Amino acid sequence: MPYYTRVLSKDEAFPSIDELVEVVRAGHPDYKLTLESGEEGEWETLLLSSVDEVEVAVIERNPVYDGSTGQDEIADFLEELQDCRPESGVQWLTEYLAEVKTIYAFQHLQGAEMVDGGNALHALRSALWERGDAIIQADNEGFTNEEGFHIVWQFSDSVSGPWNMGIWKDDLWHHFKMDLGDPDHRAAFLEGEVPDDLTAVLVANPRD
Repeated sequence: MPYYTRVLSKDEAFPSIDELVEVVRAGHPDYKLTLESGEEGEWETLLLSSVDEVEVAVIERNPVYDGSTGQDEIADFLEELQDCRPESGVQWLTEYLAEVKTIYAFQHLQGAEMVDGGNALHALRSALWERGDAIIQADNEGFTNEEGFHIVWQFSDSVSGPWNMGIWKDDLWHHFKMDLGDPDHRAAFLEGEVPDDLTAVLVANPRD
C-alpha cells in the first residue's frame, strides 16, 4: 500500500505554487516542484522530483467540505481513533479534526527513500505545517499536536527508539521524550501519564 504523511490545517487559505517552489529551490536545488493537476492559482496536485526525474512525492491538496475527499479522510481518521489511546489525546484530536479545513497529503514515492529526497520532502511538509494551526499525521504512527509531539498510539507493537511524545492533561500539554520500546514508558503513555522516570515540559493549549 502507498505510504502517506499529511499536514492537517485549520486554515482554508493555501500557499501558491511559487511559494512552495521557492522552499524547494532555496534548500534543495537538485529538486523541483511541478503542477500535476488543477491550475496555478488553484492547484490540486503537485509532484516533487529530482532534476533527473526521480519522483519523490505526490502532494494532494484536499479541502474539507461536505461531500469532499477531505471530509472522507477526516471520517476515516475518526473511525480509526475509536480504539486508540490515550483517551485524553483522542478527545483533543477529535475536537481538532472537526476544525480542519485543508489536508495536504504526501504520497511517498521511490525518491523519498533517498536521503536528499527525504530531506526535500521534509522541508516542503514542514513549510506547510509551520504556517500555523496545523498538525501532522503519518501512516502507522499517528498524529502530532501543533508543536509536533506525538499524542496517540498507532505504532506497531515491535516499534522501539526515542520519540517526542505529548500527553494532554489538566488543560496543559506535557511534552517529553520516551523510548517507544520500553514497556513501562508505553504503559504510562497509554494511560495518559508521563512515565515516572521522565520529566515533562508543560505547554498551554495553543488553541486558547
